[in-house]
Amino acid sequence: MTSRSGNSFGPWLLILPSFALALFVVSYPFFNIVYQSVHEVSRFGIVREFSGLANFLSVFADPVFIETMYRTLIWTVCVVGGTILVSVPVSLILVQDFYGRGIARTITMLPWSVSLTMTAIIWRWAFNDEFGLVNLGLQQLGFIQSPLHWLADPQLAFPVEIMIGVLVSVPFTVTIFLGGLSSAPTEIYEAARMDGATNWQQFCKLTIPLLRPFINIAVVLNVIYVFNSFPIIWVMTQGGPDNGTHILVTYLYELAFRLGRPGEAAAVSLVMLAMLFLFTALYMRMQGKEGDGHE
Repeated sequence: MTSRSGNSFGPWLLILPSFALALFVVSYPFFNIVYQSVHEVSRFGIVREFSGLANFLSVFADPVFIETMYRTLIWTVCVVGGTILVSVPVSLILVQDFYGRGIARTITMLPWSVSLTMTAIIWRWAFNDEFGLVNLGLQQLGFIQSPLHWLADPQLAFPVEIMIGVLVSVPFTVTIFLGGLSSAPTEIYEAARMDGATNWQQFCKLTIPLLRPFINIAVVLNVIYVFNSFPIIWVMTQGGPDNGTHILVTYLYELAFRLGRPGEAAAVSLVMLAMLFLFTALYMRMQGKEGDGHE
């Protein structure tokens, strides 16, 4: 009995130091943010008197915050949805055996090796009003007569940033889908072709069901990454013009470091955490019900 109990507690003793360190790394910032969110905090981070829910009420009374929260949802849905729609056909092409497949996969994965900040800087140059490659190319092709002010108009800047968000998210998602497609047995496709199934029927009845677990993983991870994605919007427009491209993470940064309101910034960060937790819980619950229905 003593030997068995010793063996049962042995693995826990081995992982205890790493678990304690991870718990400290995660819990200390969290409780610090909670503490600041219910206190008045000076511009220099000095915590003053207890303020209760004053920071939360101040944030929700700000019309910029409400617009930013709505825009964050649009940003997340469009980027994640666009990424999935682009990544599925790209993965179906790259999983095929053709000459130069290795080069094609390398080109597809290459943007993943470049930092988001550098990618945003390059695209900001490309969409420059005066010497940007986009305006010059469109003018030479005859699509526009005069340069467009891409980043000076929120109605143009935000769609551009969504497009860039999709492009930088595709390599990671394609990697997930390639893993799923590579593990799929080829025998079922051969049997389907022998039964006369068309390519579209194979895609709908075989490929999509096989990819569903990987799509779920890609959706959850991309939502977390995209929802908290800071560099693209901040480098290109810094939330402007006229707060027209802010999402919650850039709005939080501006509150904390430009406007000197760290207490309200802490409140915004907790709102973001609650939104992410709610989405993840609802999505996993929906997928669980869908799986039960298929069973």
